Amino acid sequence: MAKNMQPILKRCRTLGIEPGVMGVHKSSNKNPQKNRRKQSEYGLQLNEKQKVKFIYGVLEKQFHKYYVMATKKHGITGEELLSILETRLDNVVFRLGLANTRREARQIVNHGHILVNGKRVDIPSYLVKEGDVIAVREKSRNSAHMKEIAEANASRGVPKWLDMDKNAMQGKVVSLPTRDCIDYEVEEHLIVELYSK
Repeated sequence: MAKNMQPILKRCRTLGIEPGVMGVHKSSNKNPQKNRRKQSEYGLQLNEKQKVKFIYGVLEKQFHKYYVMATKKHGITGEELLSILETRLDNVVFRLGLANTRREARQIVNHGHILVNGKRVDIPSYLVKEGDVIAVREKSRNSAHMKEIAEANASRGVPKWLDMDKNAMQGKVVSLPTRDCIDYEVEEHLIVELYSK
């Protein structure tokens, strides 16, 4: 399985993302490099796509598959694409505060620590639905690492489309995410323009 091993701070600086979006609370000492050349329309579109792919840890083939899914849904394609990405299990685990970063959430899911509606799911790209209950396995709940994560993220807010019981380490998908649930700057219409060429 391919995975993105790029240094987070360096990539955030290149793409113009705040490291906090990735769950990383460090800052780089280097100044962001200002590109003196004016970026072309294609360059802007590609940058937006690379940014969203990097945030969710998705590679090109899978990202394109999500775009095709979004075009088949009723609604604005760009917003549907972001909604699909938000409902990935690894992202939901991160949003619920059961992991410090999406990369860590992906690993937690891969190692079988997460239950969806009482069944073990070890596929990070699994798409959750409205009403799904996401919980940490009982065995895993008592591990020192999971307790550390829970303490570190105790004060972190949970998006309104999710409901979290921090004591039980369990969350519920109250509704599907909408465009206003996205907490980082993105111009999704540029991604749609890029793919529709």
